[in-house]
Amino acid sequence: MADDKKKTTSTMWGGRFAEGPAEAMERFNACLDEDKRLAMEDIDGSLAHAAMLGAQGILTAEEADAIAKGLETIRQEIIDGSFTWSEALEDVHMNVESRLRELIGDPAGKLHTGRSRNDQVATDTKLYTRRRLDTLAERLRDVQKAFLAQAEGHTETVMPGFTHLQIAQPISYAFYCMAYVEMFERDRQRLLNARTVLNESPLGAAALAGTPHPIDRQSTAKALGFDGPARNALDAVSARDFALEAVSAASICAVHISRYAEEVVVYATPQFGYVTVGDTYSTGSSIMPQLRNLDAAELLRAQVAPVSGAFTALTLATKGLPLAYSKDLQEVKKPLMEALDALDIALDILARMIASTVPNPEAMARDANKGFSTATDLADGLAKLGVPFRDAHHIVGALVALAEGKGCLLSEVSLAEAQKVSPHITQEMLEGLTPLASIRAKQSEGSTSPEAVEAQMAYWRGMLAT
Repeated sequence: MADDKKKTTSTMWGGRFAEGPAEAMERFNACLDEDKRLAMEDIDGSLAHAAMLGAQGILTAEEADAIAKGLETIRQEIIDGSFTWSEALEDVHMNVESRLRELIGDPAGKLHTGRSRNDQVATDTKLYTRRRLDTLAERLRDVQKAFLAQAEGHTETVMPGFTHLQIAQPISYAFYCMAYVEMFERDRQRLLNARTVLNESPLGAAALAGTPHPIDRQSTAKALGFDGPARNALDAVSARDFALEAVSAASICAVHISRYAEEVVVYATPQFGYVTVGDTYSTGSSIMPQLRNLDAAELLRAQVAPVSGAFTALTLATKGLPLAYSKDLQEVKKPLMEALDALDIALDILARMIASTVPNPEAMARDANKGFSTATDLADGLAKLGVPFRDAHHIVGALVALAEGKGCLLSEVSLAEAQKVSPHITQEMLEGLTPLASIRAKQSEGSTSPEAVEAQMAYWRGMLAT
């Protein structure tokens, strides 16, 4: 190829090479687009490493101080956009080290003592992932707060609860909202569990076997907020399961976002009309002036694709790799970042969309009594009288068939007709077959009764306040 020219060797690693990489290889090998996002983590790791080298006497105090000042200068250059990135230097580590050498001279070359790019990139990626997981956990708190705010004042706002997308039993809107608070708490715990598992420091593992220099890995781990150093250097530089675990948790969370988004799309249709999403999270049609499109919910529903796709990409990029480091691991960063980015944006929009949503109690109540939704209440009432539940189930099934044939609600069947099906049925039972009576009757812990839902809300008010 015309552009496939040879380059001079890198001053960072090219001592045994007569020629540098071809331009095509240089482009293929570069990972700066992702690596730039690790710059702050890379500088933090280098500062901790330099301080440790100074404390251990591997660097003089003057050298350690010069390195620290140079790294802080580079940090500011990156922040203000004046730093010059070079693809010829391949990655963030070599870009930072090269600039450090320009700033302070020979002491910069001593910074790499006792470490390798292998443990550097593992450390940087862990620090980055940890930071992003903390942010996502906070995003989930915002989502939970939005659901809790939706639930307030709606413990007796009846709506249909569905199974198989068929009207099943009455529930309250507050109960429905609190189900998502619980669901997203499990997502939050998965993300935090991934954070806990990754919190071992690879720094000082060097290339794969450790180093002969008298470094102090405990001190660098502590300085970087890790629980301690990874115990095995070979594993430390080659492990990327922490990225897989983080994106796995993100993928499950994206599934739950998609699940709620689908319900919003359905519930906001004229056929349901249970909720109205705010104008700021809806759009119109270019041709049909009456349309109110739930673009926010639809886009949220689709976010499971990039997040779950990233998990698949990470799995395939890391399968079958021999220990320790292989360049394949460079391909971990892009899907990791893309997945966490997608989830971050989705959770932010989700919380805002929920806050803009207004429930329609009248529409919910209209449907709450459809589909003989209180039939189970009548079966439970008969069971309380001593009728075996399976017999009660059969009795109520026959009564449902009778009401369906007459085109009326269960509560509208006459007592005389009902007692032909079972003499145990009373007028009080029939009159009690309303959605509100149904939710009030559910007294088990975690149920849809106003008292049980209020207990759930009280718990989460306390949790979310802290």
